[in-house]
Amino acid sequence: MMKFRPAAERGHAQHGWLDSWHTFSFANYYDPEHMGFRALRVINDDRVAAGQGFGRHSHHDMEIISYVLEGALEHKDSIGTGSVIRPGDVQRMSAGTGVAHSEYNASRTDLVHFLQIWLLPSERGIAPSYAQKTFTREDKRGRLRLLASPDGRDGSISIRSDASLYAGLFAAGESAALSIERGRHAYVHVAEGRARVNGRELSAGDGVALSDEPSVRIEGIDGASKGEVLVFELG
Repeated sequence: MMKFRPAAERGHAQHGWLDSWHTFSFANYYDPEHMGFRALRVINDDRVAAGQGFGRHSHHDMEIISYVLEGALEHKDSIGTGSVIRPGDVQRMSAGTGVAHSEYNASRTDLVHFLQIWLLPSERGIAPSYAQKTFTREDKRGRLRLLASPDGRDGSISIRSDASLYAGLFAAGESAALSIERGRHAYVHVAEGRARVNGRELSAGDGVALSDEPSVRIEGIDGASKGEVLVFELG
């Protein structure tokens, strides 16, 4: 079974400095039909104006992944971490018992476009922690590269959630498939460009939840413009 989530049907918030699209219910956007999917609770597609950002705020008991598509995002938190996240970087923050952080556009001239992803943790009350790793475009070209997983296998970042996150860049003629074990699920989000998912063409911002499907197959559509796709494998 495949349940599609068109980009235009997502929740939308326009705050001037922030243009945000919500795949699932978030903040003032509430839709009981879209509260998350399995452990995947939030995919926010955010564009932040130059020099602007999210002031210091707190989280707890959530696995938070930031994935930058364009520009640079500056992160600072209460456990002493400070970094700038750029395209190709994957940042994981385990909020655990509680962490405060801020996120700002690191540029004074250009916007930053990034995805903020929340995953429900498999264990509550853990100590907060942070990890960041870079995956090049070559790492993801024409394949699904594992970025995050519960056991940190294959050089991925470890996360405390029953979820594995893959990403790939696909041009026309390129494809990859990911098997889904019986009883498990997948969610696909097209971050940029276009791609075909199990035969269905999707564009940037579109998503699809998959249950009782043996695999996810991603195919590129465009030539020079590559489709960037995230795949969540979920319990």
